[in-house]
Amino acid sequence: MPVDPIHAGRVPSRGRCFLYVFPCGWEDLLKLGISRDPLDRLQALHPRWFDLFDPGRGFLVEFDRVRDARDRELELGHRLAAHRAVAPLTVRVAAGGHTEWFRGASPALDEAMQALAAQGHVVHAPLRPWLRAALQARCALLYAWTQAMLDADDLAARDAASPRRQAVRDALDAFAALEIDLAPLLPDAVLAWYRGLRD
Repeated sequence: MPVDPIHAGRVPSRGRCFLYVFPCGWEDLLKLGISRDPLDRLQALHPRWFDLFDPGRGFLVEFDRVRDARDRELELGHRLAAHRAVAPLTVRVAAGGHTEWFRGASPALDEAMQALAAQGHVVHAPLRPWLRAALQARCALLYAWTQAMLDADDLAARDAASPRRQAVRDALDAFAALEIDLAPLLPDAVLAWYRGLRD
């Protein structure tokens, strides 16, 4: 279920916050940032975040306060200034995701992650299990959301050409990419439509 990319990049000032590292799957490029909800952040950056980023190499570090996460993000950003890179053109501009991209910074960030873990911070590495659990927590919403998104004409179409159908396909592909069985989560008609797209 896609998020609003305009508001997804904003971080409220209080409560648990994550420092994230989202490496791209196709080259040595990564996004560094903070978020209260890393899954929403990924969805805001790109509708097919599971294709753009590599959940097997990304990680999260938990902080009790947003300020602490932001301070660590700024510290790392300054330390990695020589590695700054341009964001991929496919990243949504509205998500505010065009800063804090780095190339060749993975070894330094892995070292920083280990140091934060040694200081007692909870680290989720690799990112894939955390993302899978976050998606599974949203499973209860999937049935009603797909019913609301797809009408009879959409279900008769054997493509994802409309923005609405494409949004549903992207959301369902995320579940499939993280190996979450969609069969018990969808209305029969939606499941048949989705399987038709994949065949």
